[in-house]
Parts: sequence; C-alpha cells; structure tokens
Amino acid sequence: MGCSDSDYAYLRQLVFTQSANRIDRSRNALFETRLTPIARMAGVSDLKDLVSILRDDPAPQLRHAVAEAMTINETSFFRDGKPFDVLRDTILPDLIQRNFTQRRLRIWSAASSTGQEAYSLAMLFCEHFPQIGNWDIKIIGTDISRHVIDYAQRGRYRRLEVNRGLPARMLVKYLVRDVDEWEVTPKLRALCSFQYANLCAPLPKLPIFDLILLRNVLLYFSPQDRSGVFSDVYRLSTPGGYLMLGAAEQAEDSTDLFQSEFAKDCYFYRPTPSPSAISELL
Repeated sequence: MGCSDSDYAYLRQLVFTQSANRIDRSRNALFETRLTPIARMAGVSDLKDLVSILRDDPAPQLRHAVAEAMTINETSFFRDGKPFDVLRDTILPDLIQRNFTQRRLRIWSAASSTGQEAYSLAMLFCEHFPQIGNWDIKIIGTDISRHVIDYAQRGRYRRLEVNRGLPARMLVKYLVRDVDEWEVTPKLRALCSFQYANLCAPLPKLPIFDLILLRNVLLYFSPQDRSGVFSDVYRLSTPGGYLMLGAAEQAEDSTDLFQSEFAKDCYFYRPTPSPSAISELL
C-alpha cells in the first residue's frame, strides 16, 4: 500500500518547515524518487514506512536529511548564458572601476548547489579580467544542503556535468582530468569558498557583498519568506552593488528594496538608496 494523501501532506509540510521550500502536490512522485534511498538507510523498504518513522522519531537528523533530499539542486556551468554575458560586459567592469582603490571584491552565490555557478564566476575573472589577478577577491557559495556544499568544496565533476554549459576551451584550461572526473584548478579554488546557510533562518556571519546571485530559488518560497530573504540580501549589499535573480523571478512583487535595470536582454537589480543616502546626494 502506497502513501496516502495525508502522508504526502505531512512530507510537504515537513520540507516547508525545515527549508521553506514549497512542493506542489502535483509533484508528489518526486518524493518517491528522492526519498527511497533515505528510506533504505532508515531500514525500511518504502516511503509509507519512512513517513511512520518520521512521525514517531523526535530526532531532527532524519527530518533534515529529507529536506536536503527534496531541495532543488539543478545547476550547470554558465547556466542560462545571458546573465554571464551581462556580468562580463556590464556588471564586473563597473564593480572593478568602483573598487579600483581598495582592490577588493566580495561576491555571494546564494543557493550555490554543487558549486558550478561560483566556479563559473571565478573563470570569468581569470579569463576576462587578468589585470585584477592580485586583488582580494572572494566568491562565497552557500546552500541549505550540506551534501552539495561538500560536493562543491571537492571541486570534482563528472563528464556529464562538465559537458553542460562549459566550453571545451575553458574545460581544458581551468579543470584537470583525473580518470573519470575533472577537478577545478587551484587558481579557481583559491577564489571560492562554500558554507552552509539556510536563507530562511538566521544567516551565518557574512561580509557585505558587491554582487549577489540569488538565482532560481525564490520560486519555491512563500511571499513572506521572499520578503525576509530580500531584507537580508539588502542588508548584505553594498550601496553600489548588484543583485541577479533567475530569469523567471522578479523582486518587484516582494520588496521595494531593489530597483530593476536592464542590459543585453537581461534584468538585474540595484539596492534602492536609503533616505539618508539620498539626502547626502542632494
């Protein structure tokens, strides 16, 4: 006998409570795919028995494992293309000019998954801006899944992963083949670090960022949670900074803390100046 509607409702609520990730009931089959390995590790053969254990077990570890397994981790190198064109041609040149005196840049890849976005940014710097090779540049990736954080820190990718979005020229230049995997070079690894963070919970200590990429994650949050995330992102943004969302996401529905701009068929956002900053300009 399979899971009942109440079992699926319990799982959807558990995932939402743990991660703020909303899973539509039309996607119930995803639970079978992603949670079957966890059920086996818990010593049961099917999802219904796993739900019984979850209902009875007060320990948080199993609940957290379920939430991690259901977190959307779809990513690829240079995902969606156009945002990286805008970064290369518009955003990064402006940030480099703005920060030329202090020679320092901080970038946040929020919901970084297995690290391809962060390493793609590192490749942009190495490939197109060698003149700032001696700058203090840090690309910080965060994710709610400790499993994918460990994966990103390893910096090793299978052939299928490097074949998605990564030009062959950049593959051989910035990754080194090791049997059936490709490992990012020390030069890229030095620019990137990864750590756990839940965007809908108190964040760990983070620096103020010049650029924040928060792509393809807000779609799964409630309006209230989106508003809270935008407040944190605004607090962690330098006044002249940039925010990039996914192609299907927009800030206007959830906050007035950011203003949209457009370049090369791609929208991005700038922090709305505070009243005190506006008065200083007048």
